[in-house]
Amino acid sequence: MYSFDKLKSTFQDSIFTWDYFTDFEKVKQNIHKVEKELNLLNYLIGKENIEDEFIKLVHEYPKVRTALPLLIAVRADKLRDMPIISDLLTLIAENKSDIFYGGTIDEKELLVFFQNSGIKDVLQNKNVKNLVDYCFGVEVGMDTNARKNRTGTLMENLVGKYLDGFCQKHDNYEYTDQATKDKIKQKFGYEIKIDKNSRRFDFSLYDKAKNKLFLIEVNYYSGGGSKLKATAGEYKSLHNFLKEQGLTFIWITDGTGWLTALRPLEETFNHNDHVLNIEMLKNGVFDEIVNN
Repeated sequence: MYSFDKLKSTFQDSIFTWDYFTDFEKVKQNIHKVEKELNLLNYLIGKENIEDEFIKLVHEYPKVRTALPLLIAVRADKLRDMPIISDLLTLIAENKSDIFYGGTIDEKELLVFFQNSGIKDVLQNKNVKNLVDYCFGVEVGMDTNARKNRTGTLMENLVGKYLDGFCQKHDNYEYTDQATKDKIKQKFGYEIKIDKNSRRFDFSLYDKAKNKLFLIEVNYYSGGGSKLKATAGEYKSLHNFLKEQGLTFIWITDGTGWLTALRPLEETFNHNDHVLNIEMLKNGVFDEIVNN
């Protein structure tokens, strides 16, 4: 097999690919939702009596209000949870989301937003030429906040491609991703118990010849933190829970973040030697585990 020293000495410092940085499909979908409204708001660019024109436009096309928060790079759900101070004399913070999504058009509050947010000056001074293009850039910027979530997806994609190749070479194996208890039952006819209702394994691999099921979790940590210790502890317990059912639990993890939490990782490794990283995956350790 392999040692823990081998595991900890072969962590990868990156699994990032170029599509990690921006999810352009998501950006395009978000823009499509408000593209008509943004094109209507383009009418205001360069107008001298822009406040009057803004209110007229809102009354004629009330739905344009829904596109306004994107102009200041904020999501609707954030506005609902973020009281705003619109009067610096009173300093009273109030929820203002209704001015964009409510049934009543509040001209006063809309004008306060239009002026105080800076959007009025940007449009009147022609600092932007097209609000669709401008908001495309805003969406790209906002999408950077989702990069942390995409790290896990990258690791899943990497392991998923490996399992694709593995199952093509070994026709007695099938796998599925995002494997819930019901999905495993439906796909493989295999009944399992779960430790919590929300349990969803990144992958399940089924050996049809031996009627054997492998459950797989994957993750990647580029930085340290308390989550690493918690994850190691959880997967140690999960290994015990699944082993009692005759199931094999495989944990594929990587990232130099583990160098800050080696002790809990080693404890889990010693308890369940089916812990491996990308280097181990490439070197056939996974094949040894499932074919043993």
